Amino acid sequence: MVAIVLVHPEIPPNTGNVIRLAANTGAELHLVEPLGFRLDDRDLRRAGLDYHEYTRLVVHRDWLACRGAVDALGARRWYALTTKGGHSLYACPFRANDIFVFGSETGGLPDAILAQFPPDARLRIPMRPGVRSLNLSNAVAVAVYEAWRQTGFEGAS
Repeated sequence: MVAIVLVHPEIPPNTGNVIRLAANTGAELHLVEPLGFRLDDRDLRRAGLDYHEYTRLVVHRDWLACRGAVDALGARRWYALTTKGGHSLYACPFRANDIFVFGSETGGLPDAILAQFPPDARLRIPMRPGVRSLNLSNAVAVAVYEAWRQTGFEGAS
């Protein structure tokens, strides 16, 4: 299944919701420090309910450590999900081992990280004009379920 990377997440309930999503889809979840909360945060635990034990969650000290750990062989495809993306999420054919990278709730992906993605790997979720963005956990859910749909919902009951 795909990997989800949250770079500098700030809001515990959003990350808790993504933990629950990862458990339900089989996605890997990687968090890149600094985090805006502690992993024992009450709101994080509440949002993730009892799904923590079903999620493969790895915390990385920084972006470079994450890149090396998630894709040591350089064989996986990386996508940045950003409102600055030039290509629709729905126009991209996904594979089961692709990696989706999301920025923080207030700032998105740092420019230095976004610059590492070629233009065709910067994806956006279609939205109506004049609105800023989706909630982080909603955006993750949209992307993960689209990739899972494209790959035939492998492993689903």
